[in-house]
Amino acid sequence: MKAQPINWWAIFWIVLAALYFFLPMYGTLDFSLRMERNTISLKAYEIVFADPRFWQGFRYSTLMALITIIVSIILFVPTVYWMYLKVPQARPIMEIITILPFVIPTIVYVFGLIRTFSRPPFQLTLHALTTDMLIVAGYVVISMPFMFRAIDVGMRALDVRTLTEAAQSLGSNWFQVLVYVIVPNLRVAILSGALISFATVMGELILASFLVRPALAPYMALLGLTKAYEPAALAIISYALTWVSLGLLQLVSRGGTTRQLTGR
Repeated sequence: MKAQPINWWAIFWIVLAALYFFLPMYGTLDFSLRMERNTISLKAYEIVFADPRFWQGFRYSTLMALITIIVSIILFVPTVYWMYLKVPQARPIMEIITILPFVIPTIVYVFGLIRTFSRPPFQLTLHALTTDMLIVAGYVVISMPFMFRAIDVGMRALDVRTLTEAAQSLGSNWFQVLVYVIVPNLRVAILSGALISFATVMGELILASFLVRPALAPYMALLGLTKAYEPAALAIISYALTWVSLGLLQLVSRGGTTRQLTGR
């Protein structure tokens, strides 16, 4: 058998893309380790981890991200399922609606929230709990394009009508069909949308800043005004968290594929 020729152009572009991606990360990592003169140390990371504001922002953003993911799943999975089952012609309308967060600048959206919900009869910005409810609603809207499209792609790969009719023929109601049939088949799609939504919430600055909540992104922005090495360390930490999330997603999705193939 004749050997395939080596595609040097493909190798060139792969290497160029890898250098373009990894060299800035290496520069950031190297800079974050140079806080002490003429030596490599983790001093910047020690300062960041010792700062209670970092842990406060990290806990708050993580909690808001998890709540946002739960609310988004509860909202979009039944909506997309019903759309595919009953009104597939509404899909273009849903695509237009879910693309609006890309069209409307976040700063405009935030000012609209503040002007609408900081005055009677709502006045949700007067208390921490109601402000958190408002910020979760804002996060759901901001992450809507990612969560909707992830679920939409997963739902498109299913024969929704056949699965529903088969489950109903066995005596399942709508809730059981959705929870025990549709959601397990959408696990990888839901996890993909959850990962992107998590990263979006963790890095969102404007909403948390204007609503004056102790999120991680405003802390990083404030730290960047007065420090040099600590923001670089924070960038590496957030980058590492992203890769850990990607690894967990790959692990779970591979496990789901194995169970689908083996039936176990």
